Amino acid sequence: MSGVEERDDLAGAQVLVVEDEMLITMLLEDILEELGCRVVGSAVNLRQAEDLVRSATADAAILDVNLGGDPVFPVAEQLTARGIPFIFASGYGSATLPERWQSTPTLPKPFTTDQVADTLRRVLRQRRTGSA
Repeated sequence: MSGVEERDDLAGAQVLVVEDEMLITMLLEDILEELGCRVVGSAVNLRQAEDLVRSATADAAILDVNLGGDPVFPVAEQLTARGIPFIFASGYGSATLPERWQSTPTLPKPFTTDQVADTLRRVLRQRRTGSA
């Protein structure tokens, strides 16, 4: 797949961003825009994230695992209940996640545009095909 085709397969994807570090939020928003995605909402804390997930329509979400000391897992549960796939973002790796979430795609911090694109593409493909 060429770079243009890869970008096209993400074009129009609606993504939620849950991240408590403003610079990382801005970086993610820039990356998603460059990939042709649309950020449909962002949240910096657990309460905002829970409200956002209740009200937003999204194809996927990117969740910082630790929101100012609060684990993001209640938001992950909400997304799971709504059938919205998500990606964890963590500087600690997936091995530190609770067992329930070990198989969830995880972006390492710091991440690259290619890592965001590849991981987002994978969760969106899984959603379309219904595979795990």
